[in-house]
Amino acid sequence: MRITGGTYRGRKVRCPKGVIRPAMDRMRESMFSILGPLDGYSFLDIFSGSGLVGIEAASRGAEPVVLVENDRGKRETILENIEMVESKISLVMMSAESFLRRGRGSFDIIYLDPPFPMPGKIDLIKVLSDSSLITEETKVLIHHPAEEQWPDEVGTLICYDTRRYGRSLLRFFRPEV
Repeated sequence: MRITGGTYRGRKVRCPKGVIRPAMDRMRESMFSILGPLDGYSFLDIFSGSGLVGIEAASRGAEPVVLVENDRGKRETILENIEMVESKISLVMMSAESFLRRGRGSFDIIYLDPPFPMPGKIDLIKVLSDSSLITEETKVLIHHPAEEQWPDEVGTLICYDTRRYGRSLLRFFRPEV
């Protein structure tokens, strides 16, 4: 897997052992194109897997970047992968729901890429919408299978854009103002 843009463009990222579904290059390039320059934005990558999306955000100027991963078997690979990043990036080993309930501070962009077969994704976004991690300006992105049915509003978040990439969707939410 390679970083598609920014400072670390072209650098390789290792894929950890176990079950992982790395974000497609086309989807990542499109997502970051839609988001635009990330200089000065904080970025939270939940279900980080290899750390690829968070590293890509740092490559494009986001700082700080926080990666959240529950699978301890991926820890060593993620730490190796983030060694290339010179800006502030950190890894938190914790379940997504625990982090959303306990998380401190807030983020400008929050990206979630839960395992496709995982149930309860909408409930997870509802927990996020009620958390202190969200401000009036936060953008929340979730990558999920296209066949899943999602409402336009989840908790205090409203879907303002949806993009299709093969058999998956990237859904963009923002707080209701």
